[in-house]
Amino acid sequence: MGDYTINIFLKDDKLKKIQDAGLADKIVEIDGEKALQVALSQKEQRKLVKGFSGLNFDSNNACVLPPEAEDKLLGIIADMKTLDVMKFAIMKLYNPLAGKPPRAALR
Repeated sequence: MGDYTINIFLKDDKLKKIQDAGLADKIVEIDGEKALQVALSQKEQRKLVKGFSGLNFDSNNACVLPPEAEDKLLGIIADMKTLDVMKFAIMKLYNPLAGKPPRAALR
């Protein structure tokens, strides 16, 4: 597994989506809840922290994404039928220009 992980907790529709994608064997239990753990590198972790203010990693270097980003990631996982998606998913999740004013406004 990578240096960091994203925990995606699975309930009802999300659980079914993962099972339908043939990834039921990737489901783990965290604090009594079913979840997926998606590995990411330190570089990817830094991009996520920069892209999502307030994103916190716990003592196990794990985090939970905001709902909209989590849904995007879960969709990518289901479409690609693998948890090894971060190289692709980071492009969809990370917007390096988020929160920055347009260059013309800086003049």
